[in-house]
Amino acid sequence: MQDKIKTLFDRISAAKHCVALTGAGVSTLSGIRDFRGKNGLYNDMDAEKMFDIDYFEQDPSYYYKTAGAFIYNADEREASVVHTTLGELEKRGLIKAVITQNIDMLHQKGGSRNVIEVHGSPEPHYCLSCSGVRMSFNDAAAIVKDGKLPRCPKCGRVLKPAITFFGEMLPAKAMHDAEREASSADLMLVLGTSLTVYPAAGLPESTLRYGGKLIIVNNMPTPLDSRADMRFDELEPVFEGLKKLLD
Repeated sequence: MQDKIKTLFDRISAAKHCVALTGAGVSTLSGIRDFRGKNGLYNDMDAEKMFDIDYFEQDPSYYYKTAGAFIYNADEREASVVHTTLGELEKRGLIKAVITQNIDMLHQKGGSRNVIEVHGSPEPHYCLSCSGVRMSFNDAAAIVKDGKLPRCPKCGRVLKPAITFFGEMLPAKAMHDAEREASSADLMLVLGTSLTVYPAAGLPESTLRYGGKLIIVNNMPTPLDSRADMRFDELEPVFEGLKKLLD
């Protein structure tokens, strides 16, 4: 196994433009449950309802009640070895960008600076009616933890996080940046994602289309396993091994 990890490290080191695409599986090591895994959120809550824009507009309290422990306790979550190792790889110039489907901001906590959040971010909260009204994540989290709802100071409407809900368009700039990075990559690390949610799942296909290679690390099969140059099943031992090689 260690020889295979050393080969992975050598591939990353030799790449001219290596990027990472990460999904919910990366954050399970930090205690955040994924959506579709065997212990995923879909098993005991209506996650689609929680992130449905039409339902949010009808009853925003449902999102905040359901997402309270899932999103608004970010200060209690620690970056995992995957987050911190990706941050160190970027610091050393070996990874150019992290494209993430996650909304937990743990890549930033782990030291990554060029993070492209294709499903949005809870960092800003904004009013759906009043232009320019913004509230930071920390301020919104303090209100939610107090059992209340963050509201617009102008109209009183409940604020929405800048997460992309079902029924909303993905952030155009983030998707443009992600597509640029994917098509420029000669190596993409696909980490903790089943590659089933589009359009983000199509980004590795852009890397392949422009001649780049894929390395997949995921505990479930993906549609692109047969086209990957290397395939690993477990994130933690792989990134523990990479961390040792960086030390």
